[in-house]
Amino acid sequence: MIPLAEARQFVLDACTPGVPRPVPIDDALGCVAAEPVVATEPIPPFVNSAMDGYALRAADTEGIRTTGAAVRLAVFGTVMAGAPLRRAIGDGEAVRIMTGAPMPAGADAVCMLEGCRVEAGGEVVVIDQPLAVGEAVRYPGDDVKVGDLAVPAGTVLGPGHLGVLANLGMTTVSVWPRPRIGVLSTGDEVTSEVGPLAPGKIRDANRHTLLALVRREGWHAVDLGIVGDDEAALAGALERGGAACDALITSGGVSVGDLDVVKVVLDKLAGGTMRWMQVAIKPAKPFAFGTLATTGTPVFGLPGNPVSAMVGFELFVRPGVRRMSSYRDLDRPTVPAFAQTDLQRRPDGKTHFVRALVTLDHAGAWHARPMTGQDSHQLRAMADANALVVLPDGTGARAGDLVDVMLVDPDRLTAGGSLGAGAPLRGAVAGVEAGLRGG
Repeated sequence: MIPLAEARQFVLDACTPGVPRPVPIDDALGCVAAEPVVATEPIPPFVNSAMDGYALRAADTEGIRTTGAAVRLAVFGTVMAGAPLRRAIGDGEAVRIMTGAPMPAGADAVCMLEGCRVEAGGEVVVIDQPLAVGEAVRYPGDDVKVGDLAVPAGTVLGPGHLGVLANLGMTTVSVWPRPRIGVLSTGDEVTSEVGPLAPGKIRDANRHTLLALVRREGWHAVDLGIVGDDEAALAGALERGGAACDALITSGGVSVGDLDVVKVVLDKLAGGTMRWMQVAIKPAKPFAFGTLATTGTPVFGLPGNPVSAMVGFELFVRPGVRRMSSYRDLDRPTVPAFAQTDLQRRPDGKTHFVRALVTLDHAGAWHARPMTGQDSHQLRAMADANALVVLPDGTGARAGDLVDVMLVDPDRLTAGGSLGAGAPLRGAVAGVEAGLRGG
């Protein structure tokens, strides 16, 4: 067996970022910015109202401080968003103004609707409190000034970043593009047919699971289908996939006792780069990785057991492809959690990844409950889990002990009903064990 950190480093060394290119901003969500974006114009671009109310001269309300008497201003018009007022405001005057509308010349403050009352059929506004210059006013560059670094290189672009780019008038942005990931199932026993199964056949859960994991990451998922134990057919599928995709994922045919077809074909196509590993982990111990000689496309060979395939995706595929996409954070967050039950294991030289349901209590402490059914073929337990407890080699942990937990399904962290809305992650770190953190 080889250490997990060594296997991961072998993968990461080969998964180098590609060539960035411009994409439409509406296609860039979740991508990494390849270049810094420096603002060439201010946001907002002009002086405008931050509230619905009345635009006026703050000096006209100054007397309220000394006399305590309300002021009455003559209202002569309305300013709507997108329609500047053509005449300036004079002494004792005000205009009705909408949020985002340009401030009229002469006006330097806005009294919100809640702070005034209207008389004379809307022709007079009465104000009881003095206003300061700039109150409820937005100035050019309040958000972004000309020359500001609006989006640094390396930023994972979220909805807000794309809005900033749109505000700056940009229609495209240079990113490492969303990768295309091909998924291929192998083996004569695997079928996608409906109806009663023929003797010895199993339905193809891995391909659908892995395609869904790819899509959840925001990558383009390419279904390469099922290929039986036929060298020519497998070679053709891999070559076609390598030409069309940025990375390939296969499942099945990587264990010590598996039929040699997958190994023979990948060894030929990879030009000697393929490495067949027994990694010191459970599940997902068998793992293969290399690059196709003709295209340089990385190939992740995952085990055929469905849970092993999912754990292998989390430990090897996801970090490798994220590195290809220039993400800085390669791994899922981990948190320290209290084991709700004993987590028993025997020393075997491996790190164990235990499927668990993780919840957060109202005091901000995480709790991990292992799922029933931890064998590598028991996919239902993995489907119901939202985390993996990381158990180093040894005898395990006792109920109440703190254990490291990898959050593999952040969207389901409310499972169990004890996670408070908006509750913070506590103690998040970049990896899942010392070796992983070093990666």
